[in-house]
Amino acid sequence: MPVVLVVNSGSSSFKYQLIEMDGERVLASGLVERIGEGEGRAEHRTAGESFPVSQDIPDHTAGFGLMIDAFAAHGPSLEQNPPVAVGHRVVHGGARFFEATVIDDLVEINIDDLSVLAPLHNPGALQGIRAARRAFADVPHVAVFDTAFHQTMPPAAYTYALDRATAEKHRIRRYGFHGTSHKFVSEAAAAHLGRPLAELKQIVFHLGNGASAAAIDGGRSVDTSMGFTPLEGLVMGTRTGDIDPAILIHLQRRAGLTTRELDDLLNKRSGLVGLAGANDMRDLTARAEAGDVAARLAIDVYTHRLRAYAGAYLAQLGGADVISFTAGVGENSPHIREAALRGLEFAGVELDAERNEGARRGEITRISTDSSRVAVLVVPTDEEVEIARQAFAAARD
Repeated sequence: MPVVLVVNSGSSSFKYQLIEMDGERVLASGLVERIGEGEGRAEHRTAGESFPVSQDIPDHTAGFGLMIDAFAAHGPSLEQNPPVAVGHRVVHGGARFFEATVIDDLVEINIDDLSVLAPLHNPGALQGIRAARRAFADVPHVAVFDTAFHQTMPPAAYTYALDRATAEKHRIRRYGFHGTSHKFVSEAAAAHLGRPLAELKQIVFHLGNGASAAAIDGGRSVDTSMGFTPLEGLVMGTRTGDIDPAILIHLQRRAGLTTRELDDLLNKRSGLVGLAGANDMRDLTARAEAGDVAARLAIDVYTHRLRAYAGAYLAQLGGADVISFTAGVGENSPHIREAALRGLEFAGVELDAERNEGARRGEITRISTDSSRVAVLVVPTDEEVEIARQAFAAARD
């Protein structure tokens, strides 16, 4: 039974899953964190048990050694279940990577070069890749890029109306993110409905602390809300989403904010937390129901933006066959789903209130009426399984 090891690395941590491809079953998972920060921590989970360890983890290589030791001590045995591939999540593939790619030294160089476009993500992923290639030297390693799924967008969708020479010099265009999730969910929705993916026009809302929407035609991304960075688009937990860029110039001139302060403001102190002091939708919903004006406004702004993108993508696609909600908020907030679709009856969207409230956690659930022209679904995402699928396929090519 082939297994794939999936690795999601950051600058000071990495998560992993060992996935059996027959049945796509998770055999083990874990987390190694606080790498290079003195007292590190690792936790290995398998067969319903958890095995935590605290010790110094000086670098990613030491972290992978700790992971391998955990597999040896607690199972499943990597000697008996050797990975046929190691799949690595890489946030930014720029315009160079259109699909999952087997990693060699040249691919490493390109990922490093693209770090200028994702300075918070690609360097950490590269550290994990290098450590993993040393730890599993005889196994194909595959980079699965968050941006790759959106490389099918037409030029009209990915081009900004910016001076062309400047944009080309600095590689400024819409790239889009959450691609592995959008791909997984759109394919899962088609399978659930028993309809060919190639025939469906879909809108997918990935609503977590980070949030994005995608318009998907025949399994191909044709538009998405995140842009040059994951800041653009929907209102998020701590990020503004769409904002008039002149506001930044105004704050720089009038408030004296530096580039670093603006970056911190837009990415860490805005969105829901900026509007209402919290980024957990459950807390905000409870506060709004209790009469909290700031929480009510934050939710209204959040759902206003969702409806705006739903309308835009209905226009871009010429209507939709399926609208899916996924990730933490999308899967668990009936109120947000209802508010996001309010007013879309003209487009054939008919939500079933009882189904929406009763959507089962962890299962694909239809929440539209049987007569609704648009099927509305709650689809649990599984980015790790999608990475494993793509890594397995690329390693066999």
